[in-house]
Amino acid sequence: MTDTIRIAPRSGTAFHLAEGQVLKVMDPQGIQVSDLVAYSADDVREVISNGRTFDYEETVRLTTGHRLWSNRSNPMLTIVEDTVGLHDFLLTPCSTATFEHFYPDKPVHRGCFGNLAAALAPYGIGEDSIPTAFNLFMNVPVNAATGKIKVLPPISGAGDFIRLKAEMDLIIGLTACSAYSSNGGSFKPIDYSIA
Repeated sequence: MTDTIRIAPRSGTAFHLAEGQVLKVMDPQGIQVSDLVAYSADDVREVISNGRTFDYEETVRLTTGHRLWSNRSNPMLTIVEDTVGLHDFLLTPCSTATFEHFYPDKPVHRGCFGNLAAALAPYGIGEDSIPTAFNLFMNVPVNAATGKIKVLPPISGAGDFIRLKAEMDLIIGLTACSAYSSNGGSFKPIDYSIA
């Protein structure tokens, strides 16, 4: 089992996760989103897919017992424990364009997209290969009548976590999200460990 590793606010990392290992991602202070992407370690063209996941799991509310699927219809991760039960798999990682669009009066940041691109580059994964992330703890309600979405602060509290078991050898990208609305206007760290 690895020690707990901290991802600093508004930054990201990437690492190998072997088949059978369990990744625990924690929100140590509460109200903080973490973007997660996954690639097959054997062929990084196989990548996590929100569309396949929604199709095979038959829900957009993914929590304990659900699997996250690849673009090749293979299970990549199984959620084995989840103390929050509310995550987003609709919205793309925030980027400089996101900040220019939604926060024109605030400093531009490279966001989760830029952080993931930098972290994944040593694995031969380029910007165009970054998919829609599984946005841990992110609160994006959808209006059933109009289809309109909102980005609200996460409901996660200090110490909440999710545990995901690898169903194949993976490369994982993981962030402490940088967008204002996603995190209730402040930026905090994300912790993770591997068992």
